Amino acid sequence: MHADHIARPPGAWTALRGPVARSRPAGTARPRPAAGRGRTGGPGGPRRPRGTLLGGLRTLHGRARRAWDRPLTAYYLVLGGSLLIIVLGLVMVYSASQIKALQNGLPPSFFFRKQLLAAAIGAVLLLAAARMPVRLLRAFAYPALAGSLFLLCLVQVPGIGETINGNTNWIALGGPFQMQPSEFAKLALVLWGADLLARKQAKKLLTQWKHLLVPLVPVTFVLLGLIMLGGDMGTTVVLTAVLLGLLWIAGAPTRLFSGVFGVTALLAVLFIKTSANRMSRLACIGATDPGTNDQCWQAVHGIYALANGGWFGAGLGASVEKWGELPEPHTDFIFAITGEELGLAGTLSVLALFAALGYAGIRVAGRTEDPFVRYAAGGVTTWIMAQAVVNIGAVLGLLPIAGVPLPLFSYGGSALLPTMFAIGLLIAFARDEPGARAALAMRQPGVRWKTMRRRVKKRPSGER
Repeated sequence: MHADHIARPPGAWTALRGPVARSRPAGTARPRPAAGRGRTGGPGGPRRPRGTLLGGLRTLHGRARRAWDRPLTAYYLVLGGSLLIIVLGLVMVYSASQIKALQNGLPPSFFFRKQLLAAAIGAVLLLAAARMPVRLLRAFAYPALAGSLFLLCLVQVPGIGETINGNTNWIALGGPFQMQPSEFAKLALVLWGADLLARKQAKKLLTQWKHLLVPLVPVTFVLLGLIMLGGDMGTTVVLTAVLLGLLWIAGAPTRLFSGVFGVTALLAVLFIKTSANRMSRLACIGATDPGTNDQCWQAVHGIYALANGGWFGAGLGASVEKWGELPEPHTDFIFAITGEELGLAGTLSVLALFAALGYAGIRVAGRTEDPFVRYAAGGVTTWIMAQAVVNIGAVLGLLPIAGVPLPLFSYGGSALLPTMFAIGLLIAFARDEPGARAALAMRQPGVRWKTMRRRVKKRPSGER
């Protein structure tokens, strides 16, 4: 043993490891750090704290950024966000529709059971779309458009089309079931428009304005005209947003884009001016009083429902406005009932889920190298986000009441089925992002087990 070890006092080693009082001999002072070895780097300087608030925020920001940049982020956002919206929508449909069902002499769970059945069928469509190859989707685009045009024409045939709340947009399927072809026209326009633009991009024709507009704009205007014959202004606005979104993604020049937008706005003004019902809805923007003849009754009571909810709501099922005061509480104004029963926290949660879904759709459209996938993902994202903005804006009194449901949330099987199919498309596209397929393959138990088995060397029998 060396002499310096023998000469060292008994508590020296423990003093170097930490301030343990009982390890030092009585009467000895705590050892001081040598000059120049302080935590600040300066001689005898003050001790620097181990972590600062700014450093913690930077670390958190770095971790969040790395999480957002992972290959499977968009996949999980689309899958998880859409499923949460559907489940929460089912809960709110059951809560908001009970009184409406009892008023019509129906069982309290009547609308909920229909929505649950539609969600089950939609889940099958979602899984089918998520597994469908792009080639089959592109082949399905033209039959879907032809079928939508045929059904929209069929709606206008007397005796076949059914009028509800002044709009002729439904076809009776027998019993309590109905179909709204205009909802399926949104999906058909997205698929057909994406295939059309992808074909023209492959031939380098999108630099010419006539190939950019024809036949995309004329066919869309035919769809809009057939829908407007039934009086559905809300679906017309959503389809117009899809058209503008496709042109924007295709790189339409500003003057051309502005021209299409201007023509669409003029047609919208014409349709609004020629309808007293639409003019009254426009006059109810920002209304705080029902007005003469209660023309703003629905808009005002939607605001009342949100105001009654407060921060955390009155409780699930405790809404007052759904007791006959607020028309259509389970369809167009289900967001107002959500605000009344779940409060600001509930409505902000719904908005956050839609924001995550929108971000994931934009990310998928921006990262893919397939033109069809880019146009289809952008069209689906534009469709869902535009419809959500129109619905929520009407409930908040910022936009006229357009009569469109909140996607994946409101009651209505005709709206839920094509939207869930579109969500399946986004899931399939997100799974094909660079690195996403490989990451999903590594998460499969069989693949991981085979990979691990290749790494383990053979040992003699009996050796652990």
